[in-house]
Amino acid sequence: MNAKVSVSLPNTMLMQLDKLAIKWKTTRSGAVVELLKHFEQENIAREMAEGYAALSGKHSTDAELFLPAQAEVVKSENV
Repeated sequence: MNAKVSVSLPNTMLMQLDKLAIKWKTTRSGAVVELLKHFEQENIAREMAEGYAALSGKHSTDAELFLPAQAEVVKSENV
């Protein structure tokens, strides 16, 4: 379901929107939809990057804790 929305834009922004609509071969509404999708994808990518960064510290700590035990298993298998 689509909803109609009225938005006031400065002329410079309207010109930018029109350029994008032409570039993407769509309407002004289509260009706004594409911009919002792009914004949403950037937010998801940023949140994932932050999550991975937070987990990398935990994984590093886990590796430091378990590495000595894993090294002993490898040593005993190679003997």
